Amino acid sequence: MRVLIAEDDPVSARLLEASLVKWGYEVAKTGDGLEALEMLRCADSPRLVILDWMMPGMDGPDVIRELRKEEQGAYIYAILLTAKDRKEDIVRGLDMGADDYLVKPFDLHELKARVRAGRRILELQAELVRAREALREQATHDALTRVLNRAGILEFLDKELDRSRRVAMPLAIILTDLDHFKSVNDNYGHLAGDEVLRKVGSQLRAEVRSYDAVGRYGGEEFLTVLPGCDAAVASRRAESLRVAVSGNPVAISDDLRIAVTLSLGVATTAELGLMDAASLLRMADEALYRAKGMGRNRVEVARPAGAPGSNAAS
Repeated sequence: MRVLIAEDDPVSARLLEASLVKWGYEVAKTGDGLEALEMLRCADSPRLVILDWMMPGMDGPDVIRELRKEEQGAYIYAILLTAKDRKEDIVRGLDMGADDYLVKPFDLHELKARVRAGRRILELQAELVRAREALREQATHDALTRVLNRAGILEFLDKELDRSRRVAMPLAIILTDLDHFKSVNDNYGHLAGDEVLRKVGSQLRAEVRSYDAVGRYGGEEFLTVLPGCDAAVASRRAESLRVAVSGNPVAISDDLRIAVTLSLGVATTAELGLMDAASLLRMADEALYRAKGMGRNRVEVARPAGAPGSNAAS
């Protein structure tokens, strides 16, 4: 773990550095409060800092106070080093955001224990963050395919629709269905069917832009949300998805590869004049239904009401 020492007394700074290095810590140093604050503002700053109370540029408590006001990323554990031993001074330092304190002249055993306690707290916090992210992943992603689940992709669609309204930007969706998927399960078994779904989900995600989203909409249906795309761009992207999947049979074993084709329905806010998720999804579903009715393994784009062939049964 990296530790920042902010101490303008060279003797005290050398003692702190030598002790921390001996205990296995990586050390950065400064003798200026303003420089310490700038170092702690960096994305890769040390997560634990020992600050002297009085320093050039900015005192330690003021550094901590500014740090706490701005803190958005990983938490920084701050130990205040002070010659002030009055309880009211120590309480004031803790009220300004310090996590712990040491009174000069400090005892090395006490220093080691307090730094170790700070390290343990930071490690526990990191474990909690990892657990929270794992729970979030489970809540928003499909367990089989690892793309967004239905709730996750619909939430993304709602957010992007709101943004499209604010900035007057088009948005497209692609509803994708695996052709004859039931026959995969019937002929090769459900484990093979699961592998097909996993690989198709992975291929779809690899083909879209980093700010697009792919989700599992239903059993063998996927929904892709494409911010900033009109019908022409979205239909080209849908075709690239179709080609990518159909051109890469899914390897189940050394001697079994399953060819997969897709039917895709495209709907966009720009051409349809739709700005709500339910209407957009309905139009994409109608286009998908039309693609399946016309032989599958193709892309169809939703048409405005009244246009030739806009009815799903056509």
